[in-house]
Amino acid sequence: MIAYIDGKLTHKDPTYVIIDVNGVGYQIKISLNTYSKLAEGERCKLHTFLHIKEDAHTLYGFSELAEKNVFLHLISISGVGPGTGLMIVSSLTVNEIQQAIVQEDVRTIQNVKGIGVKTAQRIILELKDKFRKDNMIDASNISAVSHNTNRNEALSALITLGFARNVAEKTLDAIIKRDGSNLSVEELIKLALKTS
Repeated sequence: MIAYIDGKLTHKDPTYVIIDVNGVGYQIKISLNTYSKLAEGERCKLHTFLHIKEDAHTLYGFSELAEKNVFLHLISISGVGPGTGLMIVSSLTVNEIQQAIVQEDVRTIQNVKGIGVKTAQRIILELKDKFRKDNMIDASNISAVSHNTNRNEALSALITLGFARNVAEKTLDAIIKRDGSNLSVEELIKLALKTS
């Protein structure tokens, strides 16, 4: 998996960019939100997802990790491929997508080109609990944002280490409740490994 690409932006189009990394040009499909944040000719870093099919290897790039994460959640749903996922994150901001899903706003999601009622309902049904759990934080509260990011990073690490997601989530939530929300990612992981 290619986690990110960091290089000089040599070509910029609303649907893709080419980034030169040590003489190799990577063509990366992007969302309109990412397009609006890039300046041609400058060095840039895109968080990427490599989609492999029999006939193609396609890189998708995002200027922000939050956008990539929402995209990955979307394409995990049956019937939502990378093209549709990219269309959704191009049409709506990360916050708009999260709000629409949490508030079960079918119309907002259905307004995206190529999304029907059933697909919009499936997206909401499968993601609303996850987004409610991960994103019910006050955006103005920096420590809460930092805590949420640290919890998510620790959760990813624990899952990579072989923990079941539900066990890892319960363990981390118990640690945060007991020791407070100012723990670093490393401290969360160490405490989780000790309590398991």
